[in-house]
Amino acid sequence: MSTADNRLDEERTRTGLSKDALNRAFLDNLFYIQGRSLEVATDNNLYQAAAYTVRDRMLERWIKSARIYKDQSARTVCYLSAEFLLGPHLANNMINLGITEVAREVAEELGLDFERIIESEEEPGLGNGGLGRLAACYMDSLATTQIPAIGYGIRYEFGIFDQVIVDGWQVEKGDTWLRNGNPWEIMRPKLAFPVGFGGYSEAYTDEHGVPRQRWRPNLVVNGVAYDTAIMGYGVTNVNLLRLWKSEAPESFNFGAFNVGDYYGAVHAKIEAETISKVLYPNDEPVAGKELRLKQQFFFVSCSLQDMIRLELRHTGHLERFHHKYAIQLNDTHPSLAVAELMRLLLDDHLMTWDQAWEITRNSCHFTNHTLLPEALETWSVELFECLLPRHLEIIYEINRRFLDEVRVHFLGDDERVARMSLIDEQGGRRVRMAHLAAVGSKAINGVAELHTELLKSTVMKDFNDLWPERFHNVTNGVTPRRFIVASNPELAALITETCGNDRWVQDLECLRDLEPHAEDHALQQRWREVKTNAKRKLSNWLGERTGFAPDPETLFDVQAKRFHEYKRQHLNLLHIVWLYEQIKQRPNIDLTPRTFIFGGKAAPGYFMAKLMIKLINAVGEVINTDPQVNGYLRVLFMPDFNVKNGQRLYPAADLSEQISLAGKEASGTGNMKFSMNGALTIGTLDGANIEIRDEVGHENFFLFGMTAAEVQQQQAAGYEPWELYQRDEQLRAAVDLISSGLFSHGDTELFRPLTENLIHSDPFMVLADFNDYRERQQEVDHAYKDRHHWNRMSILNTTRMGKFSSDRSIKEYAERIWQVTPMSADLSSPF
Repeated sequence: MSTADNRLDEERTRTGLSKDALNRAFLDNLFYIQGRSLEVATDNNLYQAAAYTVRDRMLERWIKSARIYKDQSARTVCYLSAEFLLGPHLANNMINLGITEVAREVAEELGLDFERIIESEEEPGLGNGGLGRLAACYMDSLATTQIPAIGYGIRYEFGIFDQVIVDGWQVEKGDTWLRNGNPWEIMRPKLAFPVGFGGYSEAYTDEHGVPRQRWRPNLVVNGVAYDTAIMGYGVTNVNLLRLWKSEAPESFNFGAFNVGDYYGAVHAKIEAETISKVLYPNDEPVAGKELRLKQQFFFVSCSLQDMIRLELRHTGHLERFHHKYAIQLNDTHPSLAVAELMRLLLDDHLMTWDQAWEITRNSCHFTNHTLLPEALETWSVELFECLLPRHLEIIYEINRRFLDEVRVHFLGDDERVARMSLIDEQGGRRVRMAHLAAVGSKAINGVAELHTELLKSTVMKDFNDLWPERFHNVTNGVTPRRFIVASNPELAALITETCGNDRWVQDLECLRDLEPHAEDHALQQRWREVKTNAKRKLSNWLGERTGFAPDPETLFDVQAKRFHEYKRQHLNLLHIVWLYEQIKQRPNIDLTPRTFIFGGKAAPGYFMAKLMIKLINAVGEVINTDPQVNGYLRVLFMPDFNVKNGQRLYPAADLSEQISLAGKEASGTGNMKFSMNGALTIGTLDGANIEIRDEVGHENFFLFGMTAAEVQQQQAAGYEPWELYQRDEQLRAAVDLISSGLFSHGDTELFRPLTENLIHSDPFMVLADFNDYRERQQEVDHAYKDRHHWNRMSILNTTRMGKFSSDRSIKEYAERIWQVTPMSADLSSPF
C-alpha cells in the first residue's frame, strides 16, 4: 500500500462514520490508548475506547468551527456559569453525530454489551441542580442553533457529592468523577492565566502623567484551561466548553524543603489547588464563604483574560471588545465579571474610566434565577477588602457614579438611593452582587413569565423603574436530544414513526404533527407500552438499589428536585400520610394503586431538608411493610438523583409533582422534562408551570393552590397556620400521625422540628394549600382509572411541549439580548 493510501486509511479510521471505520477506530483506541485487547478489557477500558472513538470524530468539526468563527470575526457568546451539570457525554455525542445505531451494530459484532458500555460512564457532577443543568442544555442548543459560543466555568476535582441513604438519612460521599480519567477533555497547559488575591492597591502616575492604580496581590495562582467539545445536533458546528483548574505557579519550594519545612515546600500547591478542588463548599463558616468568593473570582478572571487574549491576537486592540463578545452572567455567581473587566481595562490596558465602562456595560448581560432573598448573594465589605481590595475600590466608584444617576432621576428619594446602592449599609456593610450585575449589564432577564414580572415588581423594582428597557423574559428550556432521544429512545422512535420524520429532534414544535393521532387507540396502546417498559426498567433498577421493586402497573407519582422547603416535599408527604390513614380506617377503599417516588439531594448543612429525607424514608418503611396498605401505596426514595438517574426517571413518571409555593420557583426545568416524556403535571401557578399549563391545555394539567397574588394577600393579612391546623380535622390528623412517633419507632421528638415549623410558622404555606392539593389528587386518582383518557392527555402533554426546547430559549437570547446571528461551520471548507 502506498504512503498516500496509508494516510487515507488513517484519516478514515480517525474521522469515518461507517461501521468499518468505527470498528477499526474502537479497537485501535482500546489497544493504543488503553493498552488492552478485547479479551482482557474492563468495562472502563471499553468505555474509554468508545469515548475516544467518538471524540476523534468531533475534533475535525471542532477545529474547523473555531477557524471559521475566527476568520469571519463572528460575534461570540461567552456563557459564564459556576456550574455545568453536563451529564454523561457518550450517548449524547453519538446522537448528535448520528452514529448511535451504527455504533450499536459494531458493539454487537464484537460481542459487547452496548448498553453496559454506555452505563459505565462516570457522570461529571459539576453542578448542584437546575442552574447547572440549564447551562448544559444551553451549551447543547448554542451549538445546535449554530451560535458561536464558549462556555466558561470551573473544573471541580470533586463535584456534587454522591448521596447514599443510611438508616433513612442522607450521607454525603465525595464525587471522585476524575478517578478513571476524562477522555472528553483536552488539557491546555500553556493556556494559563495568573489570578491574584489579597494584598493592596497602590496609586502611581504613568509615563504620560495620568494617575493610575495597580494591584499588588499577596497570593497568585494560575488558572489552567481544560477544553471539552460541545457538538450540535444535525449540524457540523462544535462549540467550546473551557473549564479552569487552579494550580500554583511553583508546585514545590526547594528552599523550604532543604531546611526541613516539608509542609511549607508544598503549601502553595495545596492552597492554590483548593480553589478548584470541590463544588460549592458549605458556606456557613467564614472559611467556606471565603473559598466560594475565591472560586467565583477565579473563573471569572481566567475567562475574561482569555477573551482579551483572543481579541488582542485577532485585532490587536480592545476598543471593539463588546462587539466581539456577548458575556452572559448565569445568575449572580459571575457578577464579579463587571468589576474584573473594569480592572483589566483600566489597570492592565490603561483605558479611561469612560472607555472601560462603555465596553463593560455593553459586553455583560445578567440572568437572575431567584426571588428568594437568601439566594441573592451578598459579600461582606470586610471579606472583599481582604481578598479583592482593588475590586472594592472599583465597586465603590461604580456605585458613586451610579447613585448620582439615581439621585438625578429620582429627586429627593433617599430611601430609593439606599435600596439601590451596591453596598447594603444595614446590619454590617455588604456588597450586593445582583445590584453589581444589574448596573454593569446591558440586559437583565428572568427565566419564566411570572418570575420576570415578579422580578420587576419586587426584588428589582427600583432598577426596572430606572431602566425598564433593560428587562426581558426568556423562559427556560431543556434539550430534547438528551431528555427524549437519549433518555427515552423507545418514545423517540414511536414519535418519529408516527410523525413520519425526525424533524422534531431539531425543531420541537414539529411534535404538533403528533397531535392529530392523539385519539388513535392503536397509538395510545403503543404509547402505554412504551411508558410501561420505562416503568419496568426503573422498577428493576430501584429493586437492585433499594430492595423494593414497584409494580409497573401502579401510578408512578414522582417528585424529583433539590430538597428545599419552598419546593414543599412535605406537602406531598402529608398527602401520603393522609392516604395511609384513610386506608387504615377504610380497608376496602377504592383507590388507584400508586408508587410515590422521591429524588433529590439536600445541601449538607440544610437540617430541615435532610430531616425531610429521613421522614420520607421513615414513612416508606412503615407503608411498604404494612400488608394492609402496601397493595395501594408504596413510597420509595431514589438515591443519588443526578442527570444519569434522571434519565431513568423522567420516562417512567405518570404524574409530575411541581408543587412549590406560587411566586417562589423561578422557572423549574424538571417540569419540562417530565411533560416531554408524557407525564401529567399536578402543580401550582408558579414558575414555568403557568406556561406549560397554557401550552398543554388547562384540561390536561391538575392545578391547585393559591396564586402568587393570593399568597401575598394572605401574608399581608397575617397568615396563621395554627388556626388551619385546629380547624381542619383531616389536616390535623396527618400532622399528628407524624408527631405520634408511628414513623420513628415511638420517638416523638425526631420529627418535631418539621411539625412544629408547619403548625407555628409554615413560611411556605403548606397547610394553606393542603386541602386543594388533596382534592386535586383525588381527581388524579379518578383520571388514571380511565386509561384511554389518561393516554390521550399524556400524548397531548408531549405533543404541545415544543415551546420548552432550549433551542427556542437560545434563539430568543440571540435575537433579543445578544444580537448574535447563526454561523454554519461548513466542513467542506479547507483547514
